[in-house]
Amino acid sequence: MELKGKKIGFALTGSFCTFKKTIPKIKELINLGADILPIMSYNAYKSDTKFGKAQDFIDEIQEITGKSIIHTIEDAEPIGPKKLTDIMIIAPCSGNTISKLACDIIDTPAVMAAKSHLRNRISISNCSFNK
Repeated sequence: MELKGKKIGFALTGSFCTFKKTIPKIKELINLGADILPIMSYNAYKSDTKFGKAQDFIDEIQEITGKSIIHTIEDAEPIGPKKLTDIMIIAPCSGNTISKLACDIIDTPAVMAAKSHLRNRISISNCSFNK
């Protein structure tokens, strides 16, 4: 599968235990030709956990993608109006994020990115990389 020219928004939310399995998937998408726009929820961007330091994950993602991570609601809002994404992936997608999307609660950068992307009537993929 080739993804050359596809702009993929890749949002990470607070399922910290899967970050080390998720980040290699970003590399795979880039190797297939995708242009990745990295996005993180507030908690994913700021929280140090037993699974790793937030800054280490941020540094790795920014190095892989060559882009700064969108980590504020204000920076996520233009995704839809500016048509910055063809595909939106939320992985890991926490239950909290799923429930916010279902109830239209837009209070994190990841949820705003998804909502903004949906304005263009393009679907979102909720992925799990636990295998």
